[in-house]
Amino acid sequence: MHYTPRMPEFLVQTEAILTMDPARPFVPGGMLLVEDGNIKKVVEPTAVEAFDPDYPRVDLSSCVAIPGFVQTHLHTCQTLFRGLADDRDLLHWLREKIFPLEAAHDSRSLRASSRLALWELSRSGTTTFMDMGTVRHTDVLAREIDASGLRAFFGKALMDINPGCPELSEPADAAMRGAMELAQAYHGTAGGRLRFAFTPRFVLSCTDRLLRESFEAMADFGHSRWHSHASESPGEMQEVRSRCGCGNVEHLDRLGTLSPESCLAHCVHLEPSEINILARTGTHVLHCPSSNLKLASGIADVPALVGRGISVSLGCDGAACSNALDMFTEMRLAALIQKPRHGPEAMPARQVLEMATLGGARALGWEDEIGSLERGKAADVVFVDLNRAWNPVSPGTEAEYAGAIVYSARPENVKAVLASGEWVVREGRVLRLDELEVRTRAREELVSLRRRAGV
Repeated sequence: MHYTPRMPEFLVQTEAILTMDPARPFVPGGMLLVEDGNIKKVVEPTAVEAFDPDYPRVDLSSCVAIPGFVQTHLHTCQTLFRGLADDRDLLHWLREKIFPLEAAHDSRSLRASSRLALWELSRSGTTTFMDMGTVRHTDVLAREIDASGLRAFFGKALMDINPGCPELSEPADAAMRGAMELAQAYHGTAGGRLRFAFTPRFVLSCTDRLLRESFEAMADFGHSRWHSHASESPGEMQEVRSRCGCGNVEHLDRLGTLSPESCLAHCVHLEPSEINILARTGTHVLHCPSSNLKLASGIADVPALVGRGISVSLGCDGAACSNALDMFTEMRLAALIQKPRHGPEAMPARQVLEMATLGGARALGWEDEIGSLERGKAADVVFVDLNRAWNPVSPGTEAEYAGAIVYSARPENVKAVLASGEWVVREGRVLRLDELEVRTRAREELVSLRRRAGV
């Protein structure tokens, strides 16, 4: 049937369903019954005929259904900067290019950057994400996320130290006042799809006061997150130790900012004692392999972290350092870069796919609502057509389908996407954003942005 964006109740026929539900992880030939934005039932093939034949049905029988991807670390404001800051290490990348470009954002350029990111995220199957935001105009990002139909935590980047680019900083009082105003205005809006995270950028850009106050502010808002960067690169580590007398994670622990509501991007360079801290505090690690490789930051020892019971999820970071916002690339790299050190069985495809879905939902405290395809959860679903892959596996086992998705599939394999039961992608086309308009406005705003930034 021809399917419209909003359908109150319908069935979707699939080739197979990888649910990420431990109770029933794999349903070959199954169907999804969607009602009012949620999954009402995962239907076994033998039960399909029990449904009313007049029930609205969508035929995606060439596709494998998986949960929508949950990216836990993004900088959508940097999407316009793709290709403008290549071949640098982290601190030079930030200080020479990214900070001046972010400082030059106005509301128009930030809207263009956000819309370009949201188009790419939708097209490649990300239905939920957590964004760092930037210092100014962050309300623009909130409104664009709402309009996209996706689910997200967003923040206002908090920075009260930035001597090389003081225009991308503000006093702690002003930073916290702005964050609180945004949280009060948007936290829990868009039917609960939009939530606020307090986002101090990293130790080198924040006073201890700002780090502590931003963490303490979460107490005023249910289901919030504290989102920062830590232990990303050797140069950063050297400066942090010089200033604080210890590593990032130890310093943050001394300030009392680590908890199950805390999310730290990268965590590449950790002392054994800091791994203990992460395990003890329940802090979530947000792994960004593309960014870590391109900036020559290093490789996080994810198997060691997971082995200690530490929550590790995935994110693309920003298009200025990963050059893509698709989870397929991050999953493939997350698996491959660990195998030379830990052996070929390390980071199997099924584990990596879970990190990209249910693992991200756990990090964001949304595991009761998203991350797996089971009764009562939101119908956030990606339909992947593996017949477009180099090595189709139909029909296959759960492990074979997971391997094809993690190692072979690309955004082009995404045929359709549901977000809260609404079709946001169909036949590979994003429905809520016009690709030509998004790209045209992005090009126009980039010209003005570069002129303002002098980059």
